[in-house]
Amino acid sequence: MSYRVIALDLDGTLLTPQKTILPESITALHRAREAGVKVVIVTGRHHVAIHPFYQALALDTPAICCNGTYLYDYQAKKVLESDSLRAEQATQLIDLLDAHRVHGLMYVDDAMLYLDSSDHVKAHVTRTQNWAQSLPEAQRPVFRSVASLKQAAQEVDSIWKFALTDADIPKLRQFTLAVESELNLACEWSWHDQVDVAQRGNSKGARLAQWVKSQGIPLNEVIAFGDNYNDLSMLESVGMGVAMGNADEAIKARADMTIGTNLETGIAETIYKYVL
Repeated sequence: MSYRVIALDLDGTLLTPQKTILPESITALHRAREAGVKVVIVTGRHHVAIHPFYQALALDTPAICCNGTYLYDYQAKKVLESDSLRAEQATQLIDLLDAHRVHGLMYVDDAMLYLDSSDHVKAHVTRTQNWAQSLPEAQRPVFRSVASLKQAAQEVDSIWKFALTDADIPKLRQFTLAVESELNLACEWSWHDQVDVAQRGNSKGARLAQWVKSQGIPLNEVIAFGDNYNDLSMLESVGMGVAMGNADEAIKARADMTIGTNLETGIAETIYKYVL
């Protein structure tokens, strides 16, 4: 099989725990692009939190962001396709968050918003901002503190998703059941302690399939790399789905193959073996 597209999750996959890309991966992906292969980022991240990685890879493809909620063109600086949450859906979700005492970030237009009264989320934001200080200012993720998420939901143009975190995992699991049954929204685990809530029907696999079709390329000519449950929709739909060695066993079982962890050079080795 000849693979014409490489689809890459970021956290836990292309990125090391230190949020860097292995030089071996950069070289292999550069050679793949020189050979005419399209490289596309498929991530749970907001587009404002991808800049350093997109630029390190010198990409020209749009990025699939927030687990497939939208397709972002970095060259034109605009959203090409999207299916965002409606303001009334966000308001209902915020009420449910308050009732269950769960905190999180609201991903909107060009920023990630959080309550200025939420110490739990502030700690998460602070960790990310500390990492971001090593980046040029234009590449830093954009966070904004707000007094009311409900009010902010009425003022923005697009609400991409909510990213919820809690140290109490059983509590978070119970909350996802409430969201799915009461609000009919989609919940996907993007990290061991993070659940993303978005419009039902959005997924990495669905948006990737849409974009690949627009390029005139069949899905079986795509190789995808991922490590978490929000990656399954693309790992199971492409020609070859590759799970990272640091993925849960359930992810590995549903992928076509498993390689080394995100600290090892498995991505580069797989590209040389199956793509180049």
